[in-house]
Amino acid sequence: MDTILITGASSGYGRRTALHFHARGWQVVAAVRTPRPDALPVSESLRVVELDVTRPESVAAAFEAAGPVDVLVNNAGIPAIGVFEGTPMSRVREVFETNTFGAMATTQAVLPGFRERGSGVVVNVTSSVVLGHMPLSALYKASKAAVEGFTASLALELAPFGVRAATVQPGACLTTNFARQATADGAAGAVPAPYAEWADRAMAGFTSQDLFTTEEDVAEAVWRAVHDTTGQLRFPAGADAHRLAEAR
Repeated sequence: MDTILITGASSGYGRRTALHFHARGWQVVAAVRTPRPDALPVSESLRVVELDVTRPESVAAAFEAAGPVDVLVNNAGIPAIGVFEGTPMSRVREVFETNTFGAMATTQAVLPGFRERGSGVVVNVTSSVVLGHMPLSALYKASKAAVEGFTASLALELAPFGVRAATVQPGACLTTNFARQATADGAAGAVPAPYAEWADRAMAGFTSQDLFTTEEDVAEAVWRAVHDTTGQLRFPAGADAHRLAEAR
């Protein structure tokens, strides 16, 4: 039975992806920063491990506890909506530590085993912000665009060893804790006064768009990425993400 480790699995896309694979007979390792007993069902084929992707000692301990895995899904991330001028550099570093460097750290943890075994898949969850020009997302897009570039080159490095890497690009989903936090941050966070009127219009346009993504859209896209045999590198997830991808 194949084993998948999913970071950021306590809610949103990560939780739905864990449930999606679990329902299809996979062994699931749900990696979460703060374990909660009610976050996921109790099952012999679903384990929860504590993992803070920004701490090297936590990464090492989590992967030792997980044991060998066949698939790594880097889903852990933090939102960042706001005007860049008003964003402290401390926040910039915080976002990159989780969204970019965290994904790199966990990837590096599994690669020796994947390479030696001659199989394995790394799926990095990025965002549809990389597919178009969106306001209030300079920092978030930068962190996710870096992961896109990282994954594209990584896929070439790993191909000779039978190991694959791909990205899943979710569109906008308004039903996750991640989305609620991002919206709150955008409304009350890094928006200097001269930008306020424009930022309000931008946020209103975002929340009133006609197409959105669901958590299940993302879980299904991860499933497709894991099972792909065509060499596809990027997998848009959700109707809005697909529309952006087709418009490029």
